[in-house]
Amino acid sequence: MKARTMLVTLALCFVGVMCFAADDPQIGTWKLNEAKSKIAAGNPKNNTVVYAADGDNVKVTVDGTDADGKAIHNEWTGKFDGKDYPVTGDPTQDTRSYKKVNARTLAMTVKKDGKVMTSGRIAVSADGKSRTVHTTRTDPKGKKSSSTAVYDKS
Repeated sequence: MKARTMLVTLALCFVGVMCFAADDPQIGTWKLNEAKSKIAAGNPKNNTVVYAADGDNVKVTVDGTDADGKAIHNEWTGKFDGKDYPVTGDPTQDTRSYKKVNARTLAMTVKKDGKVMTSGRIAVSADGKSRTVHTTRTDPKGKKSSSTAVYDKS
C-alpha cells in the first residue's frame, strides 16, 4: 500500500511540473532576431535563451556574446516570485529576479553586489511565437543604455 501511495504521489508531482511548463508561455528556446532588435552599443547580445522547468523552479540558460564579441554563458534557477536568485557564469551579475506581471509578461532585475545593473520587461506575444525584451542597463562605469531585443521561439 505504501508503494502504491508513493507511486501515485510521484506521478502527481510529475504531472504538476508538466502542467506548469505547458502553461507558462516563457518556457522554451528563444533565438534572437537581430533584424527586429535594437541593442545599444556595448551591451551584450543574448543569442539564445532557454527557459526550462526544473522541478518547481525555472532554469534560464543564456548563450551569447559580450560587448567585445566574446562568448558568454550564464545560468539562473529560481521562481518567478520577484526574489533574487544567484546567477552562475557571469562576472557582471550576482543575482537575477523575475516577477510575473501577468500571464505573458515578466519584470526582471539584475544585480551586482546588491546594486541594480539592469531592469526590464519580457513580454511573450499573444500567439506565443515571439517575445520582446525591453531593458535599461547601467554599465560598470555608470553609463545608462536601453535596448529592445526580439526573440523567436524555436
